[in-house]
Amino acid sequence: MAATRRPLTLAAAVATAVALGASALTLPALAADGGKAAPPKLELRNGTLDWGVKESFRTYVTSIALGTIEAKDGAQQAPDNGAFTFSGGKGTYDTGTHATDTAFKGNVRFTSKAHQFDIRIADLKVRTEGRAGAIQADVTLNGATQNDIDLATLDLSAVRPGQGEGGAMTFKDIPTALTANGAKAFNNMYKEGEKLDPATLTVTAGGPVTEEPTGKPTEPTGSPAPTGSPKPTDPAEPTQSPKPTDTRTDGPTGDPTGKPTGGTGQPGKPAEGIVDGRLSWGLKESFRTYISSGGKITVAGGAKKVSGGFSFPYAKADVDADAKKIDASFGGSVRFAYQAHGIDMRFSDLKVRADGAKGTLTADVTTPKGTHNDVRFATLDLSKVSYEKKDGVVLLDKVPAAFTAEGAKQFANGAVGSMYKEGQRIDPVTVALSSSAGAELPSGGGEAGGEVGGGSGSGTTGSGSVGGGGTVGGGTAGGSGSLASTGASVPSVALLGAAGVALAAGAGAVVVARRRRDAEAV
Repeated sequence: MAATRRPLTLAAAVATAVALGASALTLPALAADGGKAAPPKLELRNGTLDWGVKESFRTYVTSIALGTIEAKDGAQQAPDNGAFTFSGGKGTYDTGTHATDTAFKGNVRFTSKAHQFDIRIADLKVRTEGRAGAIQADVTLNGATQNDIDLATLDLSAVRPGQGEGGAMTFKDIPTALTANGAKAFNNMYKEGEKLDPATLTVTAGGPVTEEPTGKPTEPTGSPAPTGSPKPTDPAEPTQSPKPTDTRTDGPTGDPTGKPTGGTGQPGKPAEGIVDGRLSWGLKESFRTYISSGGKITVAGGAKKVSGGFSFPYAKADVDADAKKIDASFGGSVRFAYQAHGIDMRFSDLKVRADGAKGTLTADVTTPKGTHNDVRFATLDLSKVSYEKKDGVVLLDKVPAAFTAEGAKQFANGAVGSMYKEGQRIDPVTVALSSSAGAELPSGGGEAGGEVGGGSGSGTTGSGSVGGGGTVGGGTAGGSGSLASTGASVPSVALLGAAGVALAAGAGAVVVARRRRDAEAV
């Protein structure tokens, strides 16, 4: 009967490469006990480890957290906020146990003053034995260091080696996952077993070694000072760093007091012949991308998810084409929830008021603290639109929109204020109003169902806080009635990446699929 073939592991591949190319293997070491050959340990050198930790986390750090990422002392980051390469790998392969142990130079530091965190990953080592392995590291969180923890597991069961330069063996896209100690190191913001970015390991086998390498690769022992990277002037996401004021895990459970926030989607009484209509708007693409990385987006009351944003149903409208004036209201609501980051916002009762070349978009904005009614959320540039009906439809198509001071304030928190600014561009607005029930309205994109994002509300990030003593709640800061904020002593957010993070599996994924940016967002 034929012998069962074992899968080719990292250690087996290294052994094969050395046996074929290293003459030193023909001279085995002799053990002290009677001259019996002892399994030698072989040198591994010129190693590199390509690993991004978690894509969604990197995206989160440089966008919503307004933070910086610094790779140094032997580590480099790929362009466009890419993965990291840790260099100078040296280690051993044990021909007796088929285990490898390789240490790398370099460290990576993630910092955000806005979200009060400082994370440094250093002294990375890769250990493998058989089909499994681990990435080990020293992790420093806000000054507290855990040394030599298994940060991520490696699954080598389906990985096959490739040939690199100078006889190097390359093991590409090794699946990695967060360990229990890794989750603890990041204050349990992510759960054990959560997928991280795949890792690529490259090593070159040498001759036998006579003793184990000692010490760590040359590394600075302290946390380096920030590099002073410029703070973005137009962040892609608002900062959410709340000091917990509410431990609830869900968003608002009932209708807030005062004005109803969700339209019914039923047509209102027509004015001046308008009987149907639609508002198409996406709020801000980068904000949607961020929420989808680890939270969820839900529509209700007749609103629908469409490509590029949302479609809100007609409620009522008053149109005077000759005077170039429109006053239109729309039903439905859209809710953005990211439990792990303390975000829960609902936008409803949207209205568009147009007067010649200028206009405004207003909305009711609801958070767990209550509702701000009729917020003058955005200005509209109507200088290029026509108020004339065509085939019974008045169409204000892709109208440029920008935050008002009041709109930007809805994303403020008590620690650093709003990360959005008055005048910053947001997604364009399309309004279609029809005087005929049978008129065809612009589609506003294909419908995509009623929920987007992480499904569970917590996405792939789980719950918890970053740093010591506290959780990220869903309240608002300073009585602003907007997004929650974090006190100075409570670091917030996902600390490992997804992505997101943002870690965030896609995080595990997250995802984070690269987003297109509008003309002014960075």
